[in-house]
Amino acid sequence: MKAADALVRCLEHEGVRHIFGVPGEETMDLLEALSSSEQIRFIPVRHEQGSAFMADVWGRLTGTPGVCLGTLGPGAINLLTGVADAYLDHAPLVALTGQAGLERVYKESHQYVDIVSMFAPVTKWNTRIERAASIPEVVRKAFRIATQEKSGPTHLELPEDVAEEYLPDSEAVALPIHRLRLPLPAGETIEAALALLRQAHRPVILAGNGVIRTQAAADLAGFARRVRVPVVHTFMGKGIVTDTDVLSWGAIGMLSRDLVMDGVEDADLILAVGYDLVEFAPGNWNTVKGRPIIHIDTLASEVDDDYVPAVELIGDIGGSLRALEALWPARRKFPARAEIHEEIMRELSDHARDASFPVKPQRILADLRAALDPKDIVLSDVGAHKLWIARLFPAQWANTVIISNGLASMGIAVPGAIAAKLAFPERRVVAVTGDGGFLMNSQELETAKRLGTAFVTLIWVDSSYGVIEWKQLQRFGHAFGTRFSNPDFAAYAQSFGIPGFKVTRADDLLPTLTRALSLDGPSLVEVPVDYSENMRLTEHLAAHHRPSEASAD
Repeated sequence: MKAADALVRCLEHEGVRHIFGVPGEETMDLLEALSSSEQIRFIPVRHEQGSAFMADVWGRLTGTPGVCLGTLGPGAINLLTGVADAYLDHAPLVALTGQAGLERVYKESHQYVDIVSMFAPVTKWNTRIERAASIPEVVRKAFRIATQEKSGPTHLELPEDVAEEYLPDSEAVALPIHRLRLPLPAGETIEAALALLRQAHRPVILAGNGVIRTQAAADLAGFARRVRVPVVHTFMGKGIVTDTDVLSWGAIGMLSRDLVMDGVEDADLILAVGYDLVEFAPGNWNTVKGRPIIHIDTLASEVDDDYVPAVELIGDIGGSLRALEALWPARRKFPARAEIHEEIMRELSDHARDASFPVKPQRILADLRAALDPKDIVLSDVGAHKLWIARLFPAQWANTVIISNGLASMGIAVPGAIAAKLAFPERRVVAVTGDGGFLMNSQELETAKRLGTAFVTLIWVDSSYGVIEWKQLQRFGHAFGTRFSNPDFAAYAQSFGIPGFKVTRADDLLPTLTRALSLDGPSLVEVPVDYSENMRLTEHLAAHHRPSEASAD
């Protein structure tokens, strides 16, 4: 058996269904092996960054590693942004790259650069395969490490001469090692956490990405309702507790002051559940020194001067929450505090029927929510729209709003939507993007058209890098270097053979979205957005900020 065939067989054993990538000369043997696979579909894309984003989103949505492929040199380097995004967002991913033959890698050679060293800072583990016989072991290790908490990307480099080697068939049939069950935390730590909770008067749960990764959203929601503790979630934690629940205080992550931050500052105990520090630095929210924190996660907390837990429950997140809930007195509940939830919902509803044009962000989000079912999927690109989505877009289920947050990579929405539709063909998918982020990977519209993946690309048009302009206006009172011109986006989509729609009145947005979502293939909707609302939001947050005793000092 040729080494490339052995690699494909091992990938099949790992349950791989799709590999996203760009073909290259140094990966021809691997592509030839993939051509005969009955299980794995190779999906050619138009840029390696798009393939890495597809693998990234596949991993986040399914919990199994997405796989992307690039050739040596520039092809492999183009994968780095998407791999780094998966690294900081803890998405399971396996990157495969080709390489020059081993006889060339020790000297200056055409297209050769040290890819393994480049991938080292943005992967949990990566290696060069130098012996065909090591392939079964190496592939198994890559997938196991990618899925172990905290999950993330791994990388395998296959030199072209190694891909051509032969090895005995018996060495390439080993089964994968599946994810291990995490242990429950020890009884004494459960008791210590309960003791802190009993002493509290205003506890708040900070729920993060780890709750979704470990499929513990239902456990967290059950615990919060039993004890009646409000839940603040990170941008990546949307839907952990449905936004229709009064216990949901919405997203934390806006650097501007708001009611959510006030509620967190007012808390006398924080239960940080599945919270990754990369999601929102503790120095931004933990401004009350000496307040106890209960850390509930799969791993011990990161070392940070602003995040020093009093108790750590390490192990299965859902199991920890169930253990706390089982020991909590049934009649003991904290006082309900619904004012923050009501204020956020009011902010959305106040503009839900606003007919002004360009369209206000709140109106766009209200119409988008009305057009979708609760389990449909929204992919948010990075820009000013991301902040609006994180703050106001209602989510009822975990993993239905995908936001790039750790690396915050522009260009993720369109390729991510392709992966989302492949993973969940029965759900409707919308890629929400700004006009800046859209053109960074808009070439993948051709991939979507070729695959027939039915999703809507919704472009918020303002001819600006809106979030940077917003921050410049806040800091300096003026903007610089953020303006650009745009093509006719509807015509651009049509040039790919994709229906393109322009919204020219606010009241046309919902029917246009409804029509686009009913189509059998990809479509695009462009809507001019009134981003003067950005500064109004800043003023609104400042007006509603209630200084705490800590900040008053």
